[in-house]
Amino acid sequence: MVRERVIETMEGIQDAFEVEAYDREMRRMRKRGLIETPEILKAGITSGAALEISPGPGYLGIDWLSRTEGTCLTGLDISQEMLRRSRANATKEGLAGRATYVHGDACSMPFGEASFDAVFANGGLHEWSDPTAVFGEIARVLKPGGRYCITDLRRDMSPLLKWTMCLFVREASMRAGLISSINAAYTETEARGLAEGSSLPSPTVSASLFGLTIAGQKPLAVS
Repeated sequence: MVRERVIETMEGIQDAFEVEAYDREMRRMRKRGLIETPEILKAGITSGAALEISPGPGYLGIDWLSRTEGTCLTGLDISQEMLRRSRANATKEGLAGRATYVHGDACSMPFGEASFDAVFANGGLHEWSDPTAVFGEIARVLKPGGRYCITDLRRDMSPLLKWTMCLFVREASMRAGLISSINAAYTETEARGLAEGSSLPSPTVSASLFGLTIAGQKPLAVS
């Protein structure tokens, strides 16, 4: 039987010490090829101007920029400390000219309608206080024909996989956070219900051993 969700904070990681630890952990994951860039590319997000929701230290967006040409990225995060770190990391990678980071709440994004060719997010779904509102904002800021891809952990992964994931986390302070995130994550059935009950255009929900993916494309405008 799957345990009930234990809701996690919507405030993001604000403490500078925790941001540093999270940055080190995500940097190691990128080096191991364990971030979600392939899933983002598989969803057809390969060009144009993209919005990344909750980029954290920025490695997913940075990796996406490095694997695509002529693209640009806007990162939206609720944590000022994370924004500072993502800006520094983009500069370190020589990508500051293609990356902009903005402070804001995903439930009410500070962007106009049809602002982006694509939207992606990893690991934020379980933190969003109102996923339906975020999904509505994604649909609003996407241009006609734009694609989106939302990935996250799944709460109903096997206990063995959960234990294995914790073994991969070197930062002791991050292990508790990982368990908290898994306990706050959605099951495939729950995620499908959220997506299909929202204004996300034509959502497809799929599950892997560890996580979930919600992806789709906004229809082209009818002339």
